[in-house]
Amino acid sequence: MNIEELKKGNPVIEDIAACREVFWNNPDCACKGCACGGSGQVEQPAGQADQPSGQADQKLVDIDEAEARLIRFAPFIEKVYPEVLDGIIESDLTEIPDMKEALAADTGGVLDPVRIQGRLFLKCDSHLPISGSVKARGGIYEVLKFAEKVAMDNGMLSEEDDYSILAEPRFRELFGRYSVAVGSTGNLGLSIGIMSAKLGFQVTVHMSADARQWKKDMLRSKGVIVKEYPDDYEAAVAQGRREAEADPNCHFVDDENSLDLFAGYSVAGKRLKQQLEARGVTIDEEHRLYVYLPCGVGGAPGGVTYGIKEYFGDKAYCYFAEPTHAPCMMLGLASGLHNRISVKDIGIDGITEADGLAVGRASALVADAMQTRLCGCFTVNDSRLYPILAMLEDTEDLFIEPSACAGFEGLKHICGGEADCPAPDENSVHIVWATGGNMVPENERESYYIKGCKALEAAE
Repeated sequence: MNIEELKKGNPVIEDIAACREVFWNNPDCACKGCACGGSGQVEQPAGQADQPSGQADQKLVDIDEAEARLIRFAPFIEKVYPEVLDGIIESDLTEIPDMKEALAADTGGVLDPVRIQGRLFLKCDSHLPISGSVKARGGIYEVLKFAEKVAMDNGMLSEEDDYSILAEPRFRELFGRYSVAVGSTGNLGLSIGIMSAKLGFQVTVHMSADARQWKKDMLRSKGVIVKEYPDDYEAAVAQGRREAEADPNCHFVDDENSLDLFAGYSVAGKRLKQQLEARGVTIDEEHRLYVYLPCGVGGAPGGVTYGIKEYFGDKAYCYFAEPTHAPCMMLGLASGLHNRISVKDIGIDGITEADGLAVGRASALVADAMQTRLCGCFTVNDSRLYPILAMLEDTEDLFIEPSACAGFEGLKHICGGEADCPAPDENSVHIVWATGGNMVPENERESYYIKGCKALEAAE
């Protein structure tokens, strides 16, 4: 791979390599109304074989099937987690008008003022029950699907049963003969670890050096084995995969390639449609939807985007937010190399305070699926995350973790006219997808908030 030739053929890669804040319009976006009209093609670098691009009409997962499975498991979830209403793992869609007003104010350069045309909402996956992050959608779903398969293969469960029986000791004894493993920067590990342990599986989470200590401590308190690695996310995943392959009774949750994870995340599109309809919010040609999603390896935002596009089609425009030091999805899509290039290949260290987004290489599955579905990506400097965090808490009394704040930066690009998609107007709907935060310990929350307040105060 000739990096210099790659940069010459694609100038945005030079900006990515310099860790600049970049907004990138996806030339392959198939959304009706985008400037490229779906006609753009990603040019493959010299010497690289062509890779198939995901097609907008390609069915990767069955969302209805995934939703039906979650409904079957609802009696079990309600039994073991009584605080989860009706056993349905879902988050609120919250309008945040005071935050919208605050974002338009001058913060002395800490944040760029942005006048937002339309209504602004926060999708509070930061407050999803059980594990407090967007990973609860895909991670818990995959564990539940594995548990269902094990129970059915052993003749102990059928789809017609009341799944609350899965809380009985006989099932814990059965699941105790099996194990679950995952490599994670943190939030996926929490989702997999907490639910697997609750069911009775032996569970191991392989965690990279940049994972927060409190997440490791919480997992261990649930009886989860946590293996720590001095290297990054890729190393943790690779080791976890190797160990799992040696155990026929071990199910490895592959964050990079799992269609089960992807299916669990994609249910969000169906649920979002229901939530908007319940609020009387219309999405059509005159009321367009803009969604901003923080991205690590890509599984969660990719699955969510897939679901949104399935239910809203060309009326929805989705954008991924990534740290300037770990923009793996933007690099993979902009280069056309998908998972065959890492941020380290262009000299970026992959180190960011947005720990859930600290990933150097994009998922091949997601990059391919997003090639025609995603409208674009943008990168965010870490210094902007904490002021947004403090501003959101001050205006709306909502706490989200630093990495979850990245999506807010997309508003300035879209409302500022940088995007190839149709410009938003007062009929538009904007949704920032908050990806985590509810499980963060109080002392950590306070330190993040203080850091954000100091940044804002210093600019006054």
